[in-house]
Amino acid sequence: MNIDTGITSEVLTIKSETKLIDIFNNIISKKSNAIFNYIEGLNIDTNTKIVVIGTYLTGIGIVKRLSKKYENILLIDIYPHLEELLHTELGGKLENEINFSSNLDLIYSGDIVIDTTGFGGINVNQSSKMDVEAFIIEDPVGENNDILLKEKNNIHERLNAVKSPNKAILKTTGINAKTSGTMTLTIGILTNLLNICQGKEGVLYSASEMGFFEEVIFKEKNIDKFIELINTNAFKTSTINPFNLDELIKNELDKINSKMI
Repeated sequence: MNIDTGITSEVLTIKSETKLIDIFNNIISKKSNAIFNYIEGLNIDTNTKIVVIGTYLTGIGIVKRLSKKYENILLIDIYPHLEELLHTELGGKLENEINFSSNLDLIYSGDIVIDTTGFGGINVNQSSKMDVEAFIIEDPVGENNDILLKEKNNIHERLNAVKSPNKAILKTTGINAKTSGTMTLTIGILTNLLNICQGKEGVLYSASEMGFFEEVIFKEKNIDKFIELINTNAFKTSTINPFNLDELIKNELDKINSKMI
């Protein structure tokens, strides 16, 4: 456990060994393993062309997980700079080279298509032009606990529009987050920790190193800065009674479940 003295010797600062990137990667791994196992069940050839639409942040983990076995993978994203994420530790290790493109016309080129674009992503009209061996879509809604988000969600229309004998939805739930996005879930875990720690006897206050990283990724378009920011201790607490922060983080991560429905 990482412990420093605080303002006085009576007050201690405890820091999680867990970094922000560890939380991201744990969540991404749950999602990408669920999809990998589903595709394994299709018994396809390793050279079958797999198109993944959307990089941030689930898509990057999916292509890296699939790269351990499959040889013909195309990642498509309208933001060209997100290709840089392939060469970072986010989402795991890239085992085999994959192709990247910002040409949306290529979404129709796969035998298997995985749509991770969520709200405002691939629309019903685009989906209706797909005739594929398998189609997988990530449900951006988490626990169905927000009426407006539920009404905005059109994945079932998109799923129904696709011509395919194999269709599935990636559903991620567990901590009552409003969406299933990796960023949302990460912030949800850290928010839960803030509440848990504040309820403990002897705790003065807690803080997370999490910022609004979306601006770094999409406004500044600085992937190096983003990776640097998430390679920091995820959580710190000022207390007179030390406890294990990493255990609390693990407990929250263990609640998250990704499955195909």
